[in-house]
Amino acid sequence: MQVVRTLEELRSIVRGWKREGLSVGFVPTMGALHAGHLSLVDLSTAQCDRTIASIFVNPTQFAPHEDLDSYPRQEQQDHDLLRGRGCDLVFCPEVSVMYPEGEETRVSVPQMGAKLEGPFRPHFFGGVATVVAKLFNQVEPDKAFFGEKDYQQVQVIKRMVIDLCFGIEIVPGPTARAGDGLALSSRNAYLSAVQRAIAPVLFASLHRCAIRMRNGTPPEIALAEAKAAISKAGFENVEYVDAVDPGTLDQITDTLPDYPCRLIAAAWLGKTRLIDNIAL
Repeated sequence: MQVVRTLEELRSIVRGWKREGLSVGFVPTMGALHAGHLSLVDLSTAQCDRTIASIFVNPTQFAPHEDLDSYPRQEQQDHDLLRGRGCDLVFCPEVSVMYPEGEETRVSVPQMGAKLEGPFRPHFFGGVATVVAKLFNQVEPDKAFFGEKDYQQVQVIKRMVIDLCFGIEIVPGPTARAGDGLALSSRNAYLSAVQRAIAPVLFASLHRCAIRMRNGTPPEIALAEAKAAISKAGFENVEYVDAVDPGTLDQITDTLPDYPCRLIAAAWLGKTRLIDNIAL
């Protein structure tokens, strides 16, 4: 596995592969890798001739009060994990590579980014869309792989790819979970032992909500029950529990439609913000 830090070296290697007719898969990450990230690498190595992962903690998606400085960083361990899964190249750019001096261009997906996470993290999807657009231009992959745990992020990136005419297929990967159902996340490392025992309630409440809605409970009632259960378990702030159209992310509040939709939630447990979603 090659470790590359400059744009020039990255492009030289990728263009060499493409001259050989090889397909390129891409898994962008912020590091602190877990089984969810590695499952995306597995998807890429199964579908593409060469696989690139990036490790870059993107400053533009963090608000001033968020955890940019304390976000877990373990680059050597991440390299070892990627090497063990057959990754061909890891791109580890410095901030100056991604945001050169004098830079000012930003990418926005305003309507889709304003839903769900939007009111609570209004800066977030502008930073995500900008850095992913930069990485797509740098790596020039044929396919890019994103985890469905960050469901809104996947939909925002799909919208951006369509709108900006990127010739890249976006491949979602299923949410990786611990044995008790908790969605794997790099931020789970922040949880205390007591909080870790409470955290699976988020997934369990969504699962029960889905069953209630399938059995005819009106969405408004089932969603309120889920929100109450999450709060009762010990989550300090339940920001949202919603049923949404999977493509537009518009809320479903009246009658469950006859097509698949998505249950999605965000809540704080101590100083850790957890998100999750399931298909309905």
